[in-house]
Amino acid sequence: MASSFALLAYRCATAALTPVVPLALKSRASRGKEDLSRIRERLGYAGKTRPDGTLIWIHGASVGECISVLPLIGELLKTEARHVLVTSGTVTSAELMSERLPAGAFHQYGPVDIPPAIRRFLDHWRPDAGLFVDSEIWPNMISAARKRDIPLALINGRMSAASFARWRRVQKTASALLRKYDLCLAQDLETAERLSALGATKVQVSGNLKADAPPLAADPEKLLQLKEAIGGRPVLLAASTHPGEVETLLPAHDKLRRTYPRLLTIIAPRHPERGGDLAMLCGGRRSVQRSDGALPGNDTDVYVADTLGELGLLYRVAPFAFIGGSLVPHGGQNPLEPARLGCAVMAGPHTHNFRSAYEAIFAAQGEGLVTTSTDIATLAQKWMEDPAAASAMGQAAAHAAESLSGATERTLASIESLLAHALA
Repeated sequence: MASSFALLAYRCATAALTPVVPLALKSRASRGKEDLSRIRERLGYAGKTRPDGTLIWIHGASVGECISVLPLIGELLKTEARHVLVTSGTVTSAELMSERLPAGAFHQYGPVDIPPAIRRFLDHWRPDAGLFVDSEIWPNMISAARKRDIPLALINGRMSAASFARWRRVQKTASALLRKYDLCLAQDLETAERLSALGATKVQVSGNLKADAPPLAADPEKLLQLKEAIGGRPVLLAASTHPGEVETLLPAHDKLRRTYPRLLTIIAPRHPERGGDLAMLCGGRRSVQRSDGALPGNDTDVYVADTLGELGLLYRVAPFAFIGGSLVPHGGQNPLEPARLGCAVMAGPHTHNFRSAYEAIFAAQGEGLVTTSTDIATLAQKWMEDPAAASAMGQAAAHAAESLSGATERTLASIESLLAHALA
């Protein structure tokens, strides 16, 4: 009863906010956080006609979730008269999907979780199944789909200890929501146990879809340009960094410069709009920003790679990389992306977002955990002094990434079974 009341209260509260949502979306658009030309999609108005045949709806939060399902989408589309609708909530994910989705799949912005937007969205698209990626649990969206008897699955499910603690405080509501899923496919046993403890039924461990994602792409011409600009200089790459990490990375750069005066440090912020802030934090260190069209010169100390979708480029010009979001309590960004390209991995202690991947990679490498600027400089110097050892670490990371694959095949089997039952 308490759970029903909580969900009703949420529905009423979000319904009351409906009049101000368009204004909020326009405000976000003015800050580059929404696409003004497609803002009606966020209110549930379709930007395309529904195709005939079976339509599978996949919803992910942002770039990482959308990339992770690309192999799965390819497999799902091998069945004739089947289409895939991908929804997400960020401008960057929409741009990426416009480039990467195969024929038969298309992108729309996910509707805001208010009743009128959800109703319009479902009225138009009438999906035959809904797959929610990672940790996407939107009460109105899930409840409305369930009322229409749309089969639902949580795929590539992930739940951190912090999220689990928050949901435990509203156990009955969590149980009521999770039981609306016909199937919950968890990345690991830890997540599966947490979902089960919260009341989810039919929970299975399928592995991490991100382990099956194809290697990040790189523009050959841009890669050649960057390699030529770097020349034979030693490189310290810090990828997907978060606020609070450059304060540790820059002292590591300074320590390494004493041994390697020609060192080039490349810092790629997780959010490119922070590029200007990072350049300011460099202080007297000479820096240039990639967003300005600059390449590193001979006198460049720090190259701020503040552009979108170019990590595949960066992992190809460095033998190893520090992976951000790990020196601060964010949980770490995806280490499988560099590993798959043979780039050795180092990261801080906060890696719970990809715990299994980090554990496998560090075990294969025999090292990689760093906590201070001294740790970063020491390990970086070790790998710089012995390029063969750095290459071996990269290959070890690649083998570890490969060992974690198979989630797409397991997820596909479960989803096909769900679809067969629903469409029978």
